[in-house]
Amino acid sequence: MVKAEYIWIDGTKPTPQLRSKTKILYDDDEPPIWGFDGSSTNQADGDDSDCVLNPVFVCKDPIREGENLLVLCEVLNTNMSPHESNTRRGCVAACQEHREKEPLFGMEQEYTLYKDGRPLGFPKSGYPGPQGPYYCAVGATKAYGRTIVEKHLEACLQAGLRMSGINAEVMPGQWEFQIGPVDGIRVADHIWMARWLLERIAEDYDVDVSYAAKPIKGDWNGAGCHTNFSTNEMRDTAGEGYSYIIAAAGSLGKNTAAHIKNYGVGVEERLTGDHETCAHNEFRYGISDRGASVRIPWQVAQERKGYLEDRRPNANCDPYVVARLIIQTICGKQRGI
Repeated sequence: MVKAEYIWIDGTKPTPQLRSKTKILYDDDEPPIWGFDGSSTNQADGDDSDCVLNPVFVCKDPIREGENLLVLCEVLNTNMSPHESNTRRGCVAACQEHREKEPLFGMEQEYTLYKDGRPLGFPKSGYPGPQGPYYCAVGATKAYGRTIVEKHLEACLQAGLRMSGINAEVMPGQWEFQIGPVDGIRVADHIWMARWLLERIAEDYDVDVSYAAKPIKGDWNGAGCHTNFSTNEMRDTAGEGYSYIIAAAGSLGKNTAAHIKNYGVGVEERLTGDHETCAHNEFRYGISDRGASVRIPWQVAQERKGYLEDRRPNANCDPYVVARLIIQTICGKQRGI
């Protein structure tokens, strides 16, 4: 007997939520398609409410442990066509169309831990000391929520997710985990699964996870999902990779409207030109420039090969949409959003 936690992305707008429910599997069954009430998840009307859960990524369940499973699903209509909320299919198509470029991603997911309506480390009234000592900090008066963060890291590793690191971020109660480098489908699947694990673990501490782009107004950093990207040409060890990196950055600059529109809710509040961002209505790229829309790391400029970092996606972005857009913009012809 296996407990399989079926996880899916709902139809809540403007920012989808994660949902899940448990199915008991017997006799070593593979997780089959399943169903749910779409009228309760903003994905169907009450008079035609059935939606289909189609398993797309299965991993070990580090919460229940043992032989139990986590099952990430895409949502289908009952005729097996993709539901309108299903953004994974478009990402799959883009990855397949441009697979000869061997695109790889690394995503840096920022988030903010909240309790009693305020970020961890914020007093009941007023504000903590200004930003500065909290980034990559250690100590009880500078790092808030580490127990949750460490349990989340361990859970993701036990689940087999492609974690590459964690760190405390610039604002108190704000943290980041990184996934990659992997292909566009895996990076998005793993980001969604890691988000579910984070919220599930924080639940045990009565702590809420916020992916808001600007969790606290004023002179506080926003929360992003900086996205690192490369193709086989950009990674070229013969020294020609840098010209492809510059070309890729230029391509991103020619398609800014579509990216900004689809990089998450609240992008205008976060991308103001302050707090290590470029304004949302501007575009520039630069070497080692965290105020640019696209950053080229100094090591990349020195080695003349590697990757670039799109700093515009919000923490609340849909990683399937971000991966698809970057692949289409850099690797090929644009398609409808």
